[in-house]
Order: sequence, then C-alpha cells, then structure tokens
Amino acid sequence: MATEGCAVGPNASFGLFLGGIVLVIGGASYGAVMLEVPVPWIVVGGVILLGLGIVGAAKATRSKAP
Repeated sequence: MATEGCAVGPNASFGLFLGGIVLVIGGASYGAVMLEVPVPWIVVGGVILLGLGIVGAAKATRSKAP
C-alpha cells in the first residue's frame, strides 16, 4: 500500500520518528546525568518526552481521510 508524499511506508516513518525521539531522550538523559540531576527527575523527563514523541509520531504518520 503506497502513501502519498511519503518515500517509505507509514510504519517505517513511525519507526524512524520514534528512533529519533529515543536518541533525543538518550541525549537529554546523558546531559542531565552530567549536570547531576537526581535520577527520579531524569526518569520523569524521559517518560514525558516519550509520551510526547509517541503522540507526535502518531499525528505525523496517520493517514488522512479522503
């Protein structure tokens, strides 16, 4: 099934989007560790970023109704 305006399928786009979000979360977590932020706050920030990433990926890759 081809999608308009997308070089890869919607599942691949969703996966790429989430992969990018995971990299952002990893970088932010590493920076927070270097700044000696308490671990519970790092976990809270990671969960929030992951939730926002999933919502953003779903919005960006959902198919439009005709």
